[in-house]
Amino acid sequence: MKEKGIQRLLFWITAAVFLGGLFLTALLWQRQYQRAAGEQMAAFCQTVLEEHPELEEEFLSSLKDFLERPAPPSENLGLLEQYGYESSDFGKAVSGRMAALALSAGILALAVYALCAGWAAGKRKARLMELTEYLERVNTGAPGTLIQEKEDAYSGLQDEIYKTVTNLYATREEALKARKSFADNLANIAHQLKTPLTAADLSLQLMETSAPNPYILSVRRQIGRLNDLEEELLTLAGIDAGTLELKKEPVDVYTALSLAAENLQELMDKAGVRAEIPDHGCVEFTGDLEWSVEALMNLLKNCMEHSPERGTIFCGYSANPLYTEISIWDQGPGFAPEDLPRLFERFYRGKNGAAGGAGIGLALSRALFEMQNGSLTARNLPEGGACFEIRIYSH
Repeated sequence: MKEKGIQRLLFWITAAVFLGGLFLTALLWQRQYQRAAGEQMAAFCQTVLEEHPELEEEFLSSLKDFLERPAPPSENLGLLEQYGYESSDFGKAVSGRMAALALSAGILALAVYALCAGWAAGKRKARLMELTEYLERVNTGAPGTLIQEKEDAYSGLQDEIYKTVTNLYATREEALKARKSFADNLANIAHQLKTPLTAADLSLQLMETSAPNPYILSVRRQIGRLNDLEEELLTLAGIDAGTLELKKEPVDVYTALSLAAENLQELMDKAGVRAEIPDHGCVEFTGDLEWSVEALMNLLKNCMEHSPERGTIFCGYSANPLYTEISIWDQGPGFAPEDLPRLFERFYRGKNGAAGGAGIGLALSRALFEMQNGSLTARNLPEGGACFEIRIYSH
Protein backbone atom coordinates (compact mmCIF):
# COMPACT_ATOMS: atom_id res chain seq x y z
CA MET A 1 0.00 0.00 0.00
CA LYS A 2 2.81 2.39 0.82
CA GLU A 3 4.38 1.79 -2.60
CA LYS A 4 1.09 2.71 -4.30
CA GLY A 5 0.94 5.90 -2.21
CA ILE A 6 4.42 6.86 -3.42
CA GLN A 7 3.39 6.24 -7.02
CA ARG A 8 0.27 8.40 -6.58
CA LEU A 9 2.38 11.14 -5.01
CA LEU A 10 4.76 11.06 -7.97
CA PHE A 11 1.80 11.27 -10.37
CA TRP A 12 0.28 14.31 -8.66
CA ILE A 13 3.62 16.06 -8.38
CA THR A 14 4.25 15.52 -12.07
CA ALA A 15 0.70 16.61 -12.97
CA ALA A 16 1.02 19.75 -10.83
CA VAL A 17 4.35 20.65 -12.43
CA PHE A 18 2.93 20.05 -15.90
CA LEU A 19 -0.22 22.11 -15.26
CA GLY A 20 1.85 24.82 -13.65
CA GLY A 21 4.08 24.81 -16.69
CA LEU A 22 1.05 25.14 -18.96
CA PHE A 23 -0.30 28.04 -16.92
CA LEU A 24 3.09 29.75 -16.96
CA THR A 25 3.31 29.14 -20.71
CA ALA A 26 -0.13 30.70 -21.22
CA LEU A 27 0.89 33.80 -19.30
CA LEU A 28 4.13 34.10 -21.21
CA TRP A 29 2.26 33.42 -24.42
CA GLN A 30 -0.13 36.31 -23.69
CA ARG A 31 2.73 38.65 -22.92
CA GLN A 32 4.65 37.59 -25.99
CA TYR A 33 1.53 37.97 -28.12
CA GLN A 34 0.90 41.45 -26.80
CA ARG A 35 4.52 42.35 -27.36
CA ALA A 36 4.43 40.97 -30.90
CA ALA A 37 1.16 42.78 -31.66
CA GLY A 38 2.68 46.00 -30.33
CA GLU A 39 5.81 45.51 -32.42
CA GLN A 40 3.72 44.91 -35.54
CA MET A 41 1.54 47.93 -34.83
CA ALA A 42 4.64 50.12 -34.28
CA ALA A 43 6.18 48.89 -37.51
CA PHE A 44 2.91 49.58 -39.35
CA CYS A 45 2.71 53.10 -37.92
CA GLN A 46 6.32 53.79 -38.80
CA THR A 47 5.75 52.67 -42.39
CA VAL A 48 2.64 54.85 -42.77
CA LEU A 49 4.23 57.92 -41.23
CA GLU A 50 7.38 57.57 -43.31
CA GLU A 51 5.26 57.66 -46.45
CA HIS A 52 2.73 60.24 -45.21
CA PRO A 53 4.30 62.40 -42.48
CA GLU A 54 1.55 65.02 -42.87
CA LEU A 55 -0.94 62.52 -41.40
CA GLU A 56 0.92 62.14 -38.08
CA GLU A 57 -1.65 63.99 -35.90
CA GLU A 58 -4.64 62.31 -37.50
CA PHE A 59 -2.92 58.87 -37.36
CA LEU A 60 -1.99 59.15 -33.67
CA SER A 61 -5.50 60.32 -32.83
CA SER A 62 -7.00 57.37 -34.66
CA LEU A 63 -4.55 54.99 -32.90
CA LYS A 64 -5.51 56.36 -29.48
CA ASP A 65 -9.16 56.00 -30.32
CA PHE A 66 -8.54 52.38 -31.49
CA LEU A 67 -6.78 51.39 -28.29
CA GLU A 68 -9.54 52.89 -26.11
CA ARG A 69 -12.28 50.97 -27.90
CA PRO A 70 -13.37 47.45 -26.77
CA ALA A 71 -11.77 44.47 -28.53
CA PRO A 72 -12.93 44.40 -32.13
CA PRO A 73 -15.10 41.48 -33.25
CA SER A 74 -13.52 38.61 -35.17
CA GLU A 75 -15.73 39.46 -38.16
CA ASN A 76 -13.41 42.39 -38.86
CA LEU A 77 -10.86 39.87 -40.15
CA GLY A 78 -12.94 39.70 -43.32
CA LEU A 79 -11.70 43.15 -44.20
CA LEU A 80 -8.12 41.84 -44.41
CA GLU A 81 -9.19 38.79 -46.35
CA GLN A 82 -10.60 41.11 -49.03
CA TYR A 83 -7.06 42.26 -49.67
CA GLY A 84 -5.53 38.73 -49.64
CA TYR A 85 -4.32 38.62 -46.04
CA GLU A 86 -4.98 35.95 -43.36
CA SER A 87 -4.79 36.10 -39.59
CA SER A 88 -1.80 33.70 -39.57
CA ASP A 89 0.23 36.30 -41.42
CA PHE A 90 0.24 38.42 -38.28
CA GLY A 91 1.36 35.72 -35.76
CA LYS A 92 4.67 34.54 -37.24
CA ALA A 93 6.75 36.57 -34.82
CA VAL A 94 5.29 34.88 -31.76
CA SER A 95 4.68 31.28 -32.94
CA GLY A 96 8.33 30.23 -32.65
CA ARG A 97 8.61 31.66 -29.14
CA MET A 98 5.42 29.91 -28.02
CA ALA A 99 6.63 26.56 -29.35
CA ALA A 100 9.88 26.98 -27.43
CA LEU A 101 7.97 27.83 -24.25
CA ALA A 102 5.70 24.76 -24.61
CA LEU A 103 8.70 22.52 -25.20
CA SER A 104 10.44 23.98 -22.13
CA ALA A 105 7.36 23.29 -20.00
CA GLY A 106 7.26 19.67 -21.16
CA ILE A 107 10.98 19.18 -20.53
CA LEU A 108 10.62 20.71 -17.06
CA ALA A 109 7.77 18.33 -16.22
CA LEU A 110 9.77 15.32 -17.40
CA ALA A 111 12.84 16.47 -15.47
CA VAL A 112 10.83 16.84 -12.26
CA TYR A 113 9.29 13.40 -12.79
CA ALA A 114 12.72 11.88 -13.42
CA LEU A 115 14.11 13.51 -10.27
CA CYS A 116 11.19 12.29 -8.17
CA ALA A 117 11.39 8.79 -9.65
CA GLY A 118 15.15 8.73 -9.04
CA TRP A 119 14.65 9.83 -5.47
CA ALA A 120 12.06 7.09 -4.90
CA ALA A 121 14.32 4.47 -6.53
CA GLY A 122 17.21 5.62 -4.35
CA LYS A 123 15.06 5.24 -1.23
CA ARG A 124 14.04 1.73 -2.31
CA LYS A 125 17.63 0.76 -3.05
CA ALA A 126 18.79 2.13 0.30
CA ARG A 127 16.16 0.06 2.13
CA LEU A 128 17.08 -3.08 0.23
CA MET A 129 20.76 -2.51 0.98
CA GLU A 130 19.88 -2.01 4.63
CA LEU A 131 18.00 -5.33 4.76
CA THR A 132 20.77 -7.09 2.81
CA GLU A 133 23.46 -5.84 5.19
CA TYR A 134 21.37 -7.02 8.13
CA LEU A 135 21.11 -10.52 6.64
CA GLU A 136 24.86 -10.54 5.97
CA ARG A 137 25.50 -9.68 9.63
CA VAL A 138 23.15 -12.44 10.72
CA ASN A 139 24.91 -14.96 8.45
CA THR A 140 28.26 -14.12 10.04
CA GLY A 141 26.81 -14.61 13.51
CA ALA A 142 26.95 -10.93 14.46
CA PRO A 143 24.20 -9.78 16.86
CA GLY A 144 21.98 -6.75 16.38
CA THR A 145 18.65 -5.65 15.01
CA LEU A 146 17.46 -3.23 12.35
CA ILE A 147 15.59 -0.25 13.79
CA GLN A 148 12.88 1.15 11.54
CA GLU A 149 12.03 4.82 12.02
CA LYS A 150 8.84 4.89 9.93
CA GLU A 151 6.61 2.64 7.85
CA ASP A 152 7.40 2.14 4.17
CA ALA A 153 6.84 -0.36 1.35
CA TYR A 154 9.36 -2.80 2.84
CA SER A 155 8.05 -2.82 6.40
CA GLY A 156 6.21 -6.09 5.81
CA LEU A 157 9.32 -7.68 4.31
CA GLN A 158 11.40 -6.49 7.26
CA ASP A 159 8.93 -7.99 9.74
CA GLU A 160 9.00 -11.34 7.93
CA ILE A 161 12.81 -11.29 7.87
CA TYR A 162 12.85 -10.70 11.63
CA LYS A 163 10.42 -13.55 12.18
CA THR A 164 12.46 -15.90 9.98
CA VAL A 165 15.76 -14.93 11.65
CA THR A 166 14.22 -15.37 15.11
CA ASN A 167 12.89 -18.81 14.18
CA LEU A 168 16.26 -19.79 12.72
CA TYR A 169 18.03 -18.67 15.89
CA ALA A 170 15.60 -20.74 17.97
CA THR A 171 16.03 -23.75 15.68
CA ARG A 172 19.81 -23.37 15.82
CA GLU A 173 19.79 -23.24 19.61
CA GLU A 174 17.63 -26.35 19.78
CA ALA A 175 19.91 -28.16 17.31
CA LEU A 176 22.99 -27.20 19.33
CA LYS A 177 21.36 -28.42 22.52
CA ALA A 178 20.35 -31.68 20.85
CA ARG A 179 23.87 -32.12 19.44
CA LYS A 180 25.46 -31.46 22.82
CA SER A 181 23.03 -33.87 24.45
CA PHE A 182 23.91 -36.51 21.84
CA ALA A 183 27.63 -35.88 22.40
CA ASP A 184 27.21 -36.17 26.15
CA ASN A 185 25.28 -39.42 25.79
CA LEU A 186 27.89 -40.77 23.38
CA ALA A 187 30.67 -39.90 25.81
CA ASN A 188 28.77 -41.51 28.68
CA ILE A 189 28.30 -44.71 26.67
CA ALA A 190 32.00 -44.78 25.82
CA HIS A 191 32.99 -44.26 29.44
CA GLN A 192 30.54 -46.93 30.58
CA LEU A 193 32.16 -49.35 28.16
CA LYS A 194 35.65 -48.56 29.42
CA THR A 195 35.20 -50.01 32.95
CA PRO A 196 33.94 -53.50 31.98
CA LEU A 197 36.43 -53.68 29.09
CA THR A 198 39.30 -52.94 31.46
CA ALA A 199 38.03 -55.58 33.90
CA ALA A 200 37.58 -58.11 31.10
CA ASP A 201 41.09 -57.43 29.81
CA LEU A 202 42.59 -57.97 33.29
CA SER A 203 40.65 -61.22 33.72
CA LEU A 204 41.85 -62.35 30.32
CA GLN A 205 45.46 -61.71 31.30
CA LEU A 206 44.98 -63.83 34.44
CA MET A 207 43.46 -66.64 32.39
CA GLU A 208 46.39 -66.56 29.95
CA THR A 209 48.75 -67.00 32.90
CA SER A 210 46.89 -69.54 34.98
CA ALA A 211 44.81 -71.50 32.48
CA PRO A 212 45.79 -71.11 28.81
CA ASN A 213 42.89 -71.69 26.46
CA PRO A 214 42.66 -71.64 22.64
CA TYR A 215 39.59 -69.41 22.84
CA ILE A 216 41.47 -66.68 24.66
CA LEU A 217 42.85 -65.27 21.39
CA SER A 218 39.34 -64.87 19.97
CA VAL A 219 38.13 -63.15 23.12
CA ARG A 220 41.13 -60.80 23.11
CA ARG A 221 40.39 -59.90 19.49
CA GLN A 222 36.81 -58.96 20.37
CA ILE A 223 37.96 -56.93 23.37
CA GLY A 224 40.37 -55.09 21.08
CA ARG A 225 37.53 -54.24 18.73
CA LEU A 226 35.45 -52.96 21.62
CA ASN A 227 38.38 -50.83 22.80
CA ASP A 228 38.68 -49.36 19.31
CA LEU A 229 34.94 -48.64 19.27
CA GLU A 230 35.18 -46.94 22.65
CA GLU A 231 37.99 -44.69 21.42
CA GLU A 232 36.06 -43.79 18.25
CA LEU A 233 32.93 -42.95 20.24
CA LEU A 234 34.93 -40.68 22.52
CA THR A 235 36.46 -38.94 19.50
CA LEU A 236 33.05 -38.40 17.89
CA ALA A 237 31.70 -37.06 21.18
CA GLY A 238 34.62 -34.62 21.37
CA ILE A 239 33.96 -33.45 17.80
CA ASP A 240 30.24 -32.94 18.43
CA ALA A 241 30.83 -31.11 21.69
CA GLY A 242 33.53 -28.92 20.13
CA THR A 243 36.11 -29.99 22.70
CA LEU A 244 38.43 -31.76 20.27
CA GLU A 245 41.15 -29.25 19.43
CA LEU A 246 43.35 -29.81 16.38
CA LYS A 247 46.72 -28.23 15.84
CA LYS A 248 47.40 -25.94 12.92
CA GLU A 249 50.90 -26.65 11.70
CA PRO A 250 52.56 -27.83 8.47
CA VAL A 251 51.86 -31.51 7.78
CA ASP A 252 53.94 -33.36 5.19
CA VAL A 253 51.63 -35.61 3.16
CA TYR A 254 54.23 -38.31 2.51
CA THR A 255 55.02 -38.52 6.23
CA ALA A 256 51.35 -38.75 7.20
CA LEU A 257 50.64 -41.52 4.66
CA SER A 258 53.76 -43.43 5.67
CA LEU A 259 52.87 -43.30 9.38
CA ALA A 260 49.31 -44.41 8.67
CA ALA A 261 50.53 -47.38 6.59
CA GLU A 262 53.17 -48.24 9.17
CA ASN A 263 50.54 -48.47 11.94
CA LEU A 264 48.54 -50.89 9.79
CA GLN A 265 51.53 -52.92 8.59
CA GLU A 266 50.77 -55.95 10.76
CA LEU A 267 47.17 -56.13 9.57
CA MET A 268 48.26 -55.66 5.96
CA ASP A 269 50.78 -58.48 6.23
CA LYS A 270 48.08 -60.81 7.53
CA ALA A 271 45.75 -59.79 4.70
CA GLY A 272 48.50 -60.13 2.09
CA VAL A 273 48.07 -56.50 0.98
CA ARG A 274 50.68 -53.81 0.51
CA ALA A 275 50.50 -50.01 0.31
CA GLU A 276 52.30 -48.11 -2.45
CA ILE A 277 53.19 -44.55 -1.41
CA PRO A 278 55.26 -42.52 -3.91
CA ASP A 279 57.55 -39.74 -2.72
CA HIS A 280 56.61 -36.56 -4.58
CA GLY A 281 58.81 -34.29 -2.52
CA CYS A 282 57.62 -31.72 -0.05
CA VAL A 283 53.83 -31.40 -0.31
CA GLU A 284 52.26 -29.92 2.82
CA PHE A 285 48.96 -28.70 4.22
CA THR A 286 48.06 -26.92 7.44
CA GLY A 287 46.55 -29.29 9.96
CA ASP A 288 47.14 -31.78 12.77
CA LEU A 289 49.56 -34.62 11.97
CA GLU A 290 48.33 -37.04 14.64
CA TRP A 291 44.64 -36.78 13.80
CA SER A 292 45.36 -36.72 10.06
CA VAL A 293 47.20 -40.03 10.45
CA GLU A 294 44.19 -41.38 12.36
CA ALA A 295 41.84 -40.37 9.54
CA LEU A 296 44.15 -41.81 6.85
CA MET A 297 44.40 -45.09 8.76
CA ASN A 298 40.62 -45.51 8.56
CA LEU A 299 40.72 -45.02 4.78
CA LEU A 300 43.68 -47.36 4.28
CA LYS A 301 42.03 -49.95 6.49
CA ASN A 302 38.80 -49.75 4.47
CA CYS A 303 40.76 -50.29 1.25
CA MET A 304 42.70 -53.15 2.84
CA GLU A 305 39.50 -54.93 3.89
CA HIS A 306 38.19 -54.84 0.32
CA SER A 307 41.42 -55.62 -1.53
CA PRO A 308 42.07 -59.06 -3.00
CA GLU A 309 44.94 -61.16 -1.66
CA ARG A 310 48.27 -59.79 -2.89
CA GLY A 311 46.48 -56.63 -3.85
CA THR A 312 47.92 -53.13 -3.67
CA ILE A 313 46.58 -49.96 -2.10
CA PHE A 314 47.69 -46.96 -4.15
CA CYS A 315 48.26 -43.46 -2.81
CA GLY A 316 48.76 -40.24 -4.74
CA TYR A 317 48.91 -36.58 -3.81
CA SER A 318 49.50 -33.16 -5.31
CA ALA A 319 49.10 -29.50 -4.47
CA ASN A 320 48.00 -26.31 -6.21
CA PRO A 321 47.42 -22.75 -4.96
CA LEU A 322 43.87 -23.63 -3.86
CA TYR A 323 44.18 -26.99 -2.13
CA THR A 324 46.21 -30.11 -1.42
CA GLU A 325 44.70 -33.30 -2.84
CA ILE A 326 45.26 -36.84 -1.58
CA SER A 327 43.89 -39.93 -3.33
CA ILE A 328 43.74 -43.48 -1.95
CA TRP A 329 42.35 -46.32 -4.06
CA ASP A 330 42.31 -50.12 -4.15
CA GLN A 331 41.84 -53.02 -6.55
CA GLY A 332 38.68 -54.35 -4.96
CA PRO A 333 35.09 -54.54 -6.22
CA GLY A 334 34.33 -50.91 -5.37
CA PHE A 335 31.33 -49.47 -3.57
CA ALA A 336 27.80 -50.64 -4.17
CA PRO A 337 25.98 -47.82 -6.02
CA GLU A 338 23.27 -47.65 -3.35
CA ASP A 339 25.91 -47.20 -0.64
CA LEU A 340 27.68 -44.16 -2.10
CA PRO A 341 25.12 -41.52 -0.96
CA ARG A 342 25.26 -42.80 2.66
CA LEU A 343 28.85 -43.97 2.86
CA PHE A 344 29.93 -41.36 5.42
CA GLU A 345 26.87 -41.56 7.67
CA ARG A 346 27.57 -42.64 11.23
CA PHE A 347 26.86 -46.28 12.01
CA TYR A 348 25.94 -46.99 8.40
CA ARG A 349 27.25 -50.32 7.19
CA GLY A 350 27.08 -50.77 3.46
CA LYS A 351 26.33 -53.83 1.37
CA ASN A 352 30.01 -54.72 1.09
CA GLY A 353 30.95 -53.56 4.59
CA ALA A 354 33.57 -55.55 6.49
CA ALA A 355 32.27 -58.07 8.99
CA GLY A 356 32.26 -56.75 12.55
CA GLY A 357 32.61 -53.08 11.55
CA ALA A 358 30.65 -50.46 13.49
CA GLY A 359 30.25 -48.00 10.63
CA ILE A 360 32.10 -45.17 12.39
CA GLY A 361 35.53 -45.04 10.73
CA LEU A 362 34.58 -43.24 7.50
CA ALA A 363 32.33 -40.75 9.29
CA LEU A 364 35.16 -40.01 11.72
CA SER A 365 37.66 -39.49 8.90
CA ARG A 366 35.38 -37.03 7.10
CA ALA A 367 34.75 -35.09 10.33
CA LEU A 368 38.49 -34.84 11.03
CA PHE A 369 39.31 -33.55 7.56
CA GLU A 370 36.43 -31.07 7.64
CA MET A 371 37.81 -29.69 10.91
CA GLN A 372 41.04 -28.99 8.98
CA ASN A 373 39.21 -27.01 6.25
CA GLY A 374 39.03 -30.06 4.01
CA SER A 375 36.60 -32.46 2.38
CA LEU A 376 36.42 -36.22 1.84
CA THR A 377 34.54 -37.91 -0.99
CA ALA A 378 34.36 -41.40 -2.45
CA ARG A 379 33.75 -42.83 -5.91
CA ASN A 380 34.23 -45.94 -8.01
CA LEU A 381 37.01 -45.97 -10.58
CA PRO A 382 36.09 -46.77 -14.21
CA GLU A 383 38.59 -49.62 -14.29
CA GLY A 384 37.31 -50.99 -10.98
CA GLY A 385 38.15 -50.35 -7.35
CA ALA A 386 37.12 -47.81 -4.74
CA CYS A 387 38.76 -44.40 -4.46
CA PHE A 388 38.81 -41.86 -1.63
CA GLU A 389 39.64 -38.25 -2.50
CA ILE A 390 40.70 -35.71 0.11
CA ARG A 391 41.03 -31.97 -0.52
CA ILE A 392 42.43 -29.68 2.14
CA TYR A 393 42.00 -26.05 1.15
CA SER A 394 44.64 -23.39 1.68
CA HIS A 395 42.26 -20.74 3.05
